[in-house]
Amino acid sequence: MAFRFFPSYWRIVLGLCCMFTLVHTALSTPPEDPVRCVSGNTDCSVTNSYGVFPDRSTCRAANVAYPTTEAELVSIVAAATKARRKMRVTTLLRDIIPKLACTDGTDGLFISTKFLNHTVQADVGAMTLTVESGVTLRQLITEAAKVGLALPYAPYWWGLTVGGMLGTGAHGSSLWGKGSAVHDYVTEIKIVSPGSVNDGFAKVRVLSESTTPVEFNAAKVSLGVLGVISQVTFGLQPMFKRSLKYVMKNDLDFDDQVLTLGEKHEFADFVWLPSQGKVVYRMDDRVAVNTLGNGLYDFLPFRSQPSAALAIIRSSEEKQEIFRDATGKCTEATLISSTLFSSSYGLTNNGIAFTGYPVIGSQNRMMTSGSCLDSLQDGLTTACAWDSRIKGEFYHQTCFSIPLTQVKSFITDIKSLIKIDQKSLCGLELYNGILMRYVTASPAYLGKDTEAIDFDLTYYRAKDPLTPRLYEDFIEEIEQIALFKYNALPHWGKNRNVAFDGVIKKYKNASAFLKVKESYDPDGLFSSEWTDQILGIKGNATIVKDGCALEGLCICSEDAHCAPTKGYMCRPGKVYKEARVCTRVRDINA
Repeated sequence: MAFRFFPSYWRIVLGLCCMFTLVHTALSTPPEDPVRCVSGNTDCSVTNSYGVFPDRSTCRAANVAYPTTEAELVSIVAAATKARRKMRVTTLLRDIIPKLACTDGTDGLFISTKFLNHTVQADVGAMTLTVESGVTLRQLITEAAKVGLALPYAPYWWGLTVGGMLGTGAHGSSLWGKGSAVHDYVTEIKIVSPGSVNDGFAKVRVLSESTTPVEFNAAKVSLGVLGVISQVTFGLQPMFKRSLKYVMKNDLDFDDQVLTLGEKHEFADFVWLPSQGKVVYRMDDRVAVNTLGNGLYDFLPFRSQPSAALAIIRSSEEKQEIFRDATGKCTEATLISSTLFSSSYGLTNNGIAFTGYPVIGSQNRMMTSGSCLDSLQDGLTTACAWDSRIKGEFYHQTCFSIPLTQVKSFITDIKSLIKIDQKSLCGLELYNGILMRYVTASPAYLGKDTEAIDFDLTYYRAKDPLTPRLYEDFIEEIEQIALFKYNALPHWGKNRNVAFDGVIKKYKNASAFLKVKESYDPDGLFSSEWTDQILGIKGNATIVKDGCALEGLCICSEDAHCAPTKGYMCRPGKVYKEARVCTRVRDINA
């Protein structure tokens, strides 16, 4: 019988799945290397952690190299430069959605920083830590803590590498100090780029704000087109603790609270549940290191999950899509969000149990998490929820920054869409709602250019690229409102293709970045078709074909770009009339 006839049963199943994450386990299967080769290190392909790029293409190269030292890295770059081979850098965990790791054609070279994962030097007096670019965020904050130092702001997922964070401008949430971007706490970058014959075909540069400010600000967010980052030095702070509590309220005055909470709380953020009319406020502040408390943040969705449970959850959402069961989505979204909130999202006061707010703990235990990466092999009985080897989460991510001065108006636009259909954004709430984080202006040429709120939307993606989604027109309209009405900046490491079409025109220092790129790599050996498109050098990021708007490869301009045989046509937006979205206009009998 149809899934929709058993809501009570599925709520019980989902409740059990959520409760499983409350139990710490030493077993799981960590993600596999994103580079796979047919024979040894030859005839290779690369993917991301989710198993599929936005356009579902396969990225190939003739070889992959795994340098273990800087000297080996220089030798690899030199040999490839001499042979005029295309190169791209890949990391231990490809938690980047767009095709930034791809080379052109099949004759190129992947350079993996998997084994460039060492601490080079810790200088406690200068409060700096130098690491190789393959070091993960977790390694970075752990090594800093060993000498009493802390990175003040960082992303919430600790599986990112140092090179990956600098390549895409990764950040946490704060308006304080230099802001929440990791790259703005870097004091020195060592990078290996193609060189001339006189350089031995590879050139090693050491960049800093004081000695090479132009090149330094280009390299801080580089998209990997300047060469391979070898080492990075961070300017850190003395270890401190944080005091955190979550508060859930209705969203009636939410648009006003957003404008002020970041000034009141150093690490504030929001989880907005628009269809429920609720917001979860993160009240998170720095406290003295001697404040009592040994709290730990082990975010529930980042813990190991049972693969069987993940398959049930995915199947339930697939059936909701087939039967257009918006009520089922909303019911499950309410269950999931209430379970996460009532379990404090994985916060514990002592690493074992949650006994009440505030939770106080050291910065290295409170800022980021990702324990599903720590596990032993268990044959995929359990895994990270998005592991592509199992039937688990499969989703789109749309992430962009709206200037703080325009956030209130943007929130009003989303609320106007909700008034049209209250159930329209329940699909976002199945993935914990809209995460909103504070960012500030950065001197990095491809960094943020003003104080802003970063909106992070995660939502269902069909296995079949030509299958439309329930209420997809609402999310497409939000995407287009952000990108075109408010000129939002997309996150370099997330998003669908439409977010990157013409994006380089939004950066006032783009020409300065491109001059550095031309100087470092005049033959474009570290560039690719994708980087050329998003940097405005050649072509554009959109792909126009039948069904292209369903996956965010284009903005529809005709019905064929949607799914006309399934009743989805290209229509104007409901609130933002300039938008063009795939709207379901009639029933189609299958």
